[in-house]
Amino acid sequence: MNNFEYVRATAVPDALGAVAQQAGSRFLAGGTTILDLMKCGVEAPSVLIDITRLPDLDTIEVGPTSVRIGALSKMSDVADHPTIRQNFPVLSESLWRGASAQLRNMATIGGNLMQRTRCSYFREPAVYGACNKRNPGSGCAAFDGITRSHAILGTSPSCIATHPGDFAVALVAFDATVLVEDGQPQRRFSIDDFFPLPGDTPDVEHPLSPGELIVAVEVPTSQALRRSHYLKVRDRESYEFATASAAVGVELEADGRTIRDVRVALGGIATRPWRARTVEAALVGRTFDEPTIRVASRFATEGAVDHGENRFKIDLAPRVVARALLTVGGIT
Repeated sequence: MNNFEYVRATAVPDALGAVAQQAGSRFLAGGTTILDLMKCGVEAPSVLIDITRLPDLDTIEVGPTSVRIGALSKMSDVADHPTIRQNFPVLSESLWRGASAQLRNMATIGGNLMQRTRCSYFREPAVYGACNKRNPGSGCAAFDGITRSHAILGTSPSCIATHPGDFAVALVAFDATVLVEDGQPQRRFSIDDFFPLPGDTPDVEHPLSPGELIVAVEVPTSQALRRSHYLKVRDRESYEFATASAAVGVELEADGRTIRDVRVALGGIATRPWRARTVEAALVGRTFDEPTIRVASRFATEGAVDHGENRFKIDLAPRVVARALLTVGGIT
């Protein structure tokens, strides 16, 4: 590990000022992402700025129109918040199904959004020199490697790395907003804009400028959010990233049968949390029943491109979507 300087900030302006003073500075919260990347040689920050003591960034506020979650809130605290567990289950479930209990007790919501891919070709620079995320223009070693865990949606000739998040999938399904401070008036990003497609620049993983700090996430409340579910399919029951996952929510008309609103987003199969808008469009106004759900769910992987070993995801993802929707609709 390279030598680095450690600084503890006690106020947001101090943190922003410290990160602006030296190139290569990074914020440190729970440390479950940045320290991991430092150990494997992907990140080598010159300064780590500890933001864990910043005031008022770990609050969870549930209002009449939105849920506001401070960026320093721990994953476990959000997942176990009584109102979130009872009224907005997909937010709680997507957090409980991520990482391990020890990591959830340390990892923050802001850090969770900033986590980087678990692609082994990205995380082993000593073995694989070609990685456009780590070394732009060097190529992508994954194309000639083991592709079982890689993306089938949102890929490009430059990158097929899968986005690793669970909570981000729920945020994408329910139109969350990311709030950012940089010393100027607060900036707001829609969650869709926060996770760009790789295109020709897979090293650009978010729209933040150096020194900008995530301070909160806001999720609009809705009836679909209240009737929601997160389903994660993985190779083992715990402490494993998704092979395919789905965050879903449904609101029915007064007749209890017709779909008024439906939300579907997928994880584990794309280069970013993937909103399945074609599935949603195929369901709105239709009767909620198993045949309708299963037919519409087939659109989940529309346009997918496999890379050999990950072809099974094209069939798996629609089944995960259908199962999640049927579960939230009370059809099992």
